[in-house]
Amino acid sequence: MENTNNITEFILLGLSQNKKIKNLCFLLFLFCYIAIWMGNVLIMISITCSQLIDQPMYFFLNYLALSDLCYASTVTPELVTDLLKERNTVSYASCMDQLFAMHFFGSIEVFILTAMAYDHYVAIYRPLHYVVVMSRPRCNVAVTACCSGVFLHSFVQCLLITTLHFCGPSVMDHYFCDVFPLLELACTDTHRAAILVVTNSGMMGLVVFVVVLLSYVLILYTIRAYPPESCRKALSTCSSHVMVVVLLFVPVLFIYIRPEATFPEDKVFALFYTIIDPMFNPLIYMLRNMEMKDAMRKICCQKSFLIGRHLI
Repeated sequence: MENTNNITEFILLGLSQNKKIKNLCFLLFLFCYIAIWMGNVLIMISITCSQLIDQPMYFFLNYLALSDLCYASTVTPELVTDLLKERNTVSYASCMDQLFAMHFFGSIEVFILTAMAYDHYVAIYRPLHYVVVMSRPRCNVAVTACCSGVFLHSFVQCLLITTLHFCGPSVMDHYFCDVFPLLELACTDTHRAAILVVTNSGMMGLVVFVVVLLSYVLILYTIRAYPPESCRKALSTCSSHVMVVVLLFVPVLFIYIRPEATFPEDKVFALFYTIIDPMFNPLIYMLRNMEMKDAMRKICCQKSFLIGRHLI
């Protein structure tokens, strides 16, 4: 998008100006990014190379792992390299690209989690209709509709920022380009823009969060009559998803549901949905899901067998 402002770049203050803290954060977030890659790639390989890909839950989990990987990659590599620099700058065009990518992949994750909650709801609340409701063509349509909707959402966010005028200063108290920190730097009145952001991001997140929680209230109400073994299995599967949902939605709502205002704590909360959530999602699903454990075990055994045959 064309820049008609006096500002050609933004200065990012990052997480801290303290050299020791920056060095510690560099090691920590480098480890986190490696863990994000390893965990999510392992999830995708285990699902794609096994029969789990035929199940709607794991079909969506595969897309969740991919969106986590892309989402974290829009921020973490730049954050890690910026921690080694004295002065961190980002061009106007790169800032808009990052803003679009952040909201695009982040929103995909939100709607994939919603689709997974619906899958759990149908499996438990309407088991006789599950095969028809969650057929592969319908899952593909859901993913396509999700991508189309979040593209529009992200485009609106970027279009909103490009209509604003920036004349300086260009110092942003954050470690990546986001809507509210950019609104603070605008030289024009941003009250209407802030309301649109709250409506477009905050309210959307709140509605989805409430819908997901309601679906699990219905699930809990339904499984209370199940045999103990079936009830434990259903609770184990759903609890993993609830942990992921809470880990993502709580910090997102803290940032986007309030009126235009930024706090120093925003950067800490942003770490949860940009780095911590993509890192912990694979761990939660791998450690709490027996089917995922079995799939990974089979993949590792097959790989060991092939390596052994190759050496022989």
